[in-house]
Amino acid sequence: MTASATRSWDGMTIPAAGTYVLDQAHKRIGFVARHMMVSPVRGEFAEGTAQIVVGEDPLASSVTATIQAASVETGTPDRDAHLRSPDFLDVERYPTLEYRSTGIKWQGNEDPIFQWARLRGHRLGRRADAPIPQQSSRSRGRFGLTGELAVKGITRPVDLQVEFGGARRDPYGQDIFGFSATADINREDYGLLWNVALETGGVLVGKTVRIEIAGEAIHQL
Repeated sequence: MTASATRSWDGMTIPAAGTYVLDQAHKRIGFVARHMMVSPVRGEFAEGTAQIVVGEDPLASSVTATIQAASVETGTPDRDAHLRSPDFLDVERYPTLEYRSTGIKWQGNEDPIFQWARLRGHRLGRRADAPIPQQSSRSRGRFGLTGELAVKGITRPVDLQVEFGGARRDPYGQDIFGFSATADINREDYGLLWNVALETGGVLVGKTVRIEIAGEAIHQL
């Protein structure tokens, strides 16, 4: 068996340079919007693909993704049909949503509990040179991914906050890494304007939509 396709970067284990694709068995392309101004409604796109090219310089990596608009699911058939209609995604005319990255920035790899310990020590008056417990290993880190999202033929910049979850070899001999990502967008920026004003104030469907993505990527030989 060949060695695992990982390497060390900034004290963290990351995937080797190469092309990776989204694992269809381990993915969620989700979103959250507010209903009646009071409650979150979650949904997802069941069908989507992504290719991640990890560079020799990790900060030269790139991502492209294609999502099938008609695969939107919220658990309510009538609502799903409405989301597919011209009021929202208009899937007959615009069958896909597209994303491509334009840049990536490293935002650090300190786990939150260690960050809390460091800040707490500062608040309690610990000497600046006093030792802080060190992480035994660094498997996670945060990146800022700049990019462009195209919906209904309209392209707007969207920056994703990405958490790298670690890289390793799975039981089937595949080299993988995990990740999650979030971003907030204004759906009206993409022509998704349908709404109903409420008698008590506000609107039926919130304008802000939070994107929630999680999954694993598999190294392509």
